[in-house]
Amino acid sequence: MAEHRSMQRAALLDAARSLLSEGGTEALTFPALAERTGLARSSVYEYFRSRAAVVEELCEVDFPVWAADVSAAMRRADSAEGKVEAYVRQQLALVGDRRHRAVVAISASELDAGAREKIRAAHGGLVAMIVEALGDMGHAEPRLAAMLLQGVVDAAVRRIELGAAEDPSVITEAAVSMALRGVLG
Repeated sequence: MAEHRSMQRAALLDAARSLLSEGGTEALTFPALAERTGLARSSVYEYFRSRAAVVEELCEVDFPVWAADVSAAMRRADSAEGKVEAYVRQQLALVGDRRHRAVVAISASELDAGAREKIRAAHGGLVAMIVEALGDMGHAEPRLAAMLLQGVVDAAVRRIELGAAEDPSVITEAAVSMALRGVLG
């Protein structure tokens, strides 16, 4: 029984990822989750009390996977500058991934305070990854620089997600250049 519930919960989360990546937060409804999974709508409520609960669990499950990918890319770099570049490139490389698209859709939505706090905490963990490298590069305020750098990454993600006129590789190169050289890049 526990295994069956676990499989159903995983199917609901997978359906939620698909709905979010296809249609944003408006597409994430309990009737749509029920339809995608073949469950009765009332059964969806047995697993999640609200849309916000689905979002919170997606963040708990997916954000660590995304962060682990970024962390692994940074570990492969052999310099502080290389770590900053890997931090930017890996996040932008993940833009097409359904887990990432779901997290982006989630972060753009209006959620309750608990869900927003979980997203903030997850992003805080991501930003914390780059603080040491920025300090090693000699930045006087590495934590502030890390938050601003994440802002550049977030802007690049939105630009790619919107299907901007520029090719995603052009956006990535511009973001890496800004991360390493500022607006002089």
